[in-house]
Amino acid sequence: MMLMATLMAMTIAPTTVTAQTHGLNRADMNLSVNPGDDFYEYAGGGWMKANPLKPEYPSYGVFNDLAENNRNQLKELFANLGKTKHAQGTVGQKVTDLYNLAMDSDRLNREGAAPLKADLTDVAAFKKANLTAFLAKTHLTLGNPFFGIGVETDLKNSDMNVMWVSAGTSGLPDRDYYLNTDADSKKLQQTYRDYMVKLFMLCGGYKKSAATRAAKTIYDMEYQFAQAKMSRAEARDYNKLYNIYTIDQLQKSYPAIQWRQYFDLMGVKNLDWVILEQPKVMDVAQKLMATLSEQQMKDYFSWLIISRATGHLSDEIGETAFNFYGRTLSGQQERQARWKRAQNIPNSLLGEAVGELYVNKYFAQGSKEKMLKLINNLRKSLAAHIAGLTWMSDTTKVNALVKLNAFTVKIGYPDKWRDYSGLQVDPAKSLYENIKAASIYETRRNLDKCGKPVDKDEWGMTPQTVNAYYNPTTNEICFPAAILQAPFFDVEADDATNYGAIGVVIGHEMTHGFDDQGRTFDAAGNMVDWWTEGDAQRFNAQAEKLAAQFDEYTVVDDLHANGHLTLGENIADQGGLRIAYDAFKQTQQFKDGKQMDGFTPAQRFYLSYGRIWAENSSNEYLYQITKSDPHSIGRLRVNCTLRNIDTFFEAFGVKPGDKMWRDPADRAIIW
Repeated sequence: MMLMATLMAMTIAPTTVTAQTHGLNRADMNLSVNPGDDFYEYAGGGWMKANPLKPEYPSYGVFNDLAENNRNQLKELFANLGKTKHAQGTVGQKVTDLYNLAMDSDRLNREGAAPLKADLTDVAAFKKANLTAFLAKTHLTLGNPFFGIGVETDLKNSDMNVMWVSAGTSGLPDRDYYLNTDADSKKLQQTYRDYMVKLFMLCGGYKKSAATRAAKTIYDMEYQFAQAKMSRAEARDYNKLYNIYTIDQLQKSYPAIQWRQYFDLMGVKNLDWVILEQPKVMDVAQKLMATLSEQQMKDYFSWLIISRATGHLSDEIGETAFNFYGRTLSGQQERQARWKRAQNIPNSLLGEAVGELYVNKYFAQGSKEKMLKLINNLRKSLAAHIAGLTWMSDTTKVNALVKLNAFTVKIGYPDKWRDYSGLQVDPAKSLYENIKAASIYETRRNLDKCGKPVDKDEWGMTPQTVNAYYNPTTNEICFPAAILQAPFFDVEADDATNYGAIGVVIGHEMTHGFDDQGRTFDAAGNMVDWWTEGDAQRFNAQAEKLAAQFDEYTVVDDLHANGHLTLGENIADQGGLRIAYDAFKQTQQFKDGKQMDGFTPAQRFYLSYGRIWAENSSNEYLYQITKSDPHSIGRLRVNCTLRNIDTFFEAFGVKPGDKMWRDPADRAIIW
């Protein structure tokens, strides 16, 4: 499970780079629109018009301009590394060889699906009597059939790492893709089965009849998993995911495999207990492990190998996968350029090693000090908000302030970089084999943490990631180097612009510590109820009110936003705006009140916020993220959120009759 609450979805689509103006740029706006009717369009309509959706992208926005700039910087880094002969085992050798292997289209096309042959041969020899040993081998190297395991923090003892057992992987983005019965959903379900048939024939040597049989087996399995899974909104309740099972209880409840033998083979000795996330899904896995035929299991294992490898094989195989996941599911019409796809491999497998190179060349060191000052101002603002809450008792306020003061702050990059000396990259082997070796290395590294203290200096993102996060178990906020650039953070811009962008980002991450999930953790990062019953009820009442506001909005066709799935992010957006604005009020620019380029300081603050969420997206992408992403789309992060904030109405003279207006009694104010 991933506990981090991020500013935006972790996957970032590429986009073009635009010239950067310090502060606000009137060309980014659409001043023909009444800001009281559609502030999202008013603040970012010019940018969206100038940046129409192009075939390479399912969605792109202002965030992605910065991400694309980072890609170009990494491209330059990799090019410079490639000019030097690096000793075997050095970071330079590993990054260069991985990148070159991914760039070598001639070799990839010549090899085709051949790199999978050894693994598929192992599957062909599989015997059901050896299921336990085979699962251990597969989980270590190739995927998560039936279930997955991983070591993460114990939610009720944040100093220790423990074993988690989770649901196995499925091919469609969300359970609703399987469960919906409308005509469009049925068509998509058939397209997915057809995609499996084609890949089985391309990569597994299956004839069409066998491929069709295998595709039906796998789809039926995934459908059963979907039936048993919690909704994504329901799974936001960590208490429902925290189910302790001793190994003996696990064996009694799910006897299809030998659990002690399994964990021993995974290298986790003397394990006493695990946390099982979704027992109902494991019930389905138990039934399938007990009843599937040997051939059905072979089909299933083969599919996991093939489906994970599509991006690391020939162009024909890659295009087949892209046609389904890119064009059909996301509305993306063209694949990324090869150099971007190639860059992703060392950037993910050697993330901090690449990050160290990135920081040394591109990160302005003075940014750390400036960020610390901003964070201190925002922390004071949030403390004042907590102290002034009318709905919260003094007892809970004290605990909230203790938690706020205990925040750990991480800025730019880690103090200690990861050691990748144990990972070997061999250019004589195929790209697939090297990625498989890296997967084994990363899995063993994770499993080795079981039963050991949590390393609270470890980062959950690389420095070159355009994002930020809050982690409840470490009670930390983190701002990687890549987001500390314009338009989010610009030392040449006015305070209003910076507070409306990076200031809100800081406030957003701080507020995650007190959203519907974060509030269930105390200052030490333990899942402990530190709220009085009355305060919890009043919080939940306001949270439900906010969720209902987002539920009202139609995203695409007749699909409404999911206010409960996105509740944590929506609370964080609102809190971030409110505390950043109050912190901004302490600046000289706000106190002077002088207009710049025709806008007051307050207007510039809100225009800066509106601009950073400008984006264009395909309908397919909007549908997918509404079903699967805990973040609201940009339009709602602006328009729906701002309709609760008094100072926004004051800044732009929004009045009854304007579409953005919401009566004071109907506004949801939490932090």
